[in-house]
Amino acid sequence: MPRERSPRAAPAVPPDGPGTVATVGTFDGVHAGHREVLEEIGRRGRERGLRSLLVTFDRHPLEVVRPDDAPPLLTTPDEKKELLALTGVDCVAFLPFTRSLSLYQPEEFVREVLVRRFRVEELVIGYDHGFGRGRSGDTGTLRELGRELGFDVDVVEKVQVGTDPVSSTRIRHLLAEGRVEEARECLGRPYSLQGPVVHGMGRGRDLGFPTANIDPPGDRKLIPAPGIYAARARVRDELREGILHAGPRPTFTGAPATLELYLLDFEEDIYGEPVRVDFLRRLREVRSFSSTDELVAEMRRDRERAREYFEAQRSAPEATGGLQDPDEKI
Repeated sequence: MPRERSPRAAPAVPPDGPGTVATVGTFDGVHAGHREVLEEIGRRGRERGLRSLLVTFDRHPLEVVRPDDAPPLLTTPDEKKELLALTGVDCVAFLPFTRSLSLYQPEEFVREVLVRRFRVEELVIGYDHGFGRGRSGDTGTLRELGRELGFDVDVVEKVQVGTDPVSSTRIRHLLAEGRVEEARECLGRPYSLQGPVVHGMGRGRDLGFPTANIDPPGDRKLIPAPGIYAARARVRDELREGILHAGPRPTFTGAPATLELYLLDFEEDIYGEPVRVDFLRRLREVRSFSSTDELVAEMRRDRERAREYFEAQRSAPEATGGLQDPDEKI
């Protein structure tokens, strides 16, 4: 049986150039707290003439250490790469998180990975950072290792929204309850997912509401609580307003759960095309209706609720974010 590839492989930063101001972590969601850290390494790197570097992982560590406890992802690997590309960090290293790496003691991880491979001269971390086997290393451990190995350590204090710190765990809880507007405050952008449009059963068209069925990006991606949402969709490089049904369809016996997007004032065929959907506001929960006529009447009310929401956005874009692409603000 082949041995797992070790992070001790070849140095990742050329020896003849500047070293790095780095941070390390999972960075799932690339939320407001993460971006505070990334902005700090960028600023310090420019001041010192060093590269700014994020060392992250190709999967959530719990997928390897305790798979049954691994949380759903706020960002898939591809989504995380897209978001990180917009932050202005000089370099991002996706480290394969293997069983071997999970067994590294804190000192071994710092010495072999951060110092030897990535030539860290300054390490910037969040206030609650834990690392190494069983997350046994903390800020005190890092300061001690920094004195020994010759790198500086700086701690970025917590970023709060309301009275609580921003964290990936908090955002997951908000999304699981359908509180997408609060999650947006913590993320600094609407929560989104993307996938191709696939053929469904055609019920929406039969009811007068033709929908695009979105194939979700794998079973690891977090889907917010079942509900009907006001949504913004990027279709063919344009932002469109719409309504998203996420979850089961109890009115139709035996129907599977779906992600069905109804775009307002849009009738083009987009089968097979990629669509990104932003969750903006939960309009209501998913309910069972006694007849299709009752369902259609409620869908019409949903459409009016959504139009009112988008009209309010256009009237006060400074308060609601308008229809601009959130990626442009990162």
